[in-house]
Amino acid sequence: MSNDATGTETTDDPWVLRTPPGTSEYLMYRNEEADPPALVCVVGTTAHQYRLRCLNDLHAMLVAVGDWVDLGSADEQEPAKDGTVEAWGRSDTNPVGGWYGLKKGLRGRFGMYIPPLMEALGLAELEHNARNNRMRAL
Repeated sequence: MSNDATGTETTDDPWVLRTPPGTSEYLMYRNEEADPPALVCVVGTTAHQYRLRCLNDLHAMLVAVGDWVDLGSADEQEPAKDGTVEAWGRSDTNPVGGWYGLKKGLRGRFGMYIPPLMEALGLAELEHNARNNRMRAL
C-alpha cells in the first residue's frame, strides 16, 4: 500500500493520506500565508502544523544518509528515539535548529504524518508494516 497524492493541496481540496501502517486516514494541505509557511495536518478534529520547508529539508537529510531511516513517531511529550525521523524533526542540529512542529503541545508525530506525504509526492519510499516503519529518499 502506498499513498497517492490526491487533492490540490488547499484547505478546500486537501491531500487525503494514510498513516504508514495504513490504519488511519488524515488530511493535509499547504498554508503558504502562515508565518512561517506551514503544512496543516488534520487528524479527526485535531490540526497539527509543521514548517512547509520540512519536505525539502527531510528529503535532503535522507539523501545525505543514503539508506533507510526509522520513522520513530512520538507525541511531543514523549522522547524520540535517537537516529529516527522523529528525532531529526526535533533536533537542534536540523536546518531550523529545533522543532518542525509549530503548534505547542502538538509538535510531535512528525515521523507519522510527514513521511506519507513525501511518498505521495514521489520524494521518498516508505514501508507500510504494522510497526517499526522506515523511509528512504527517492
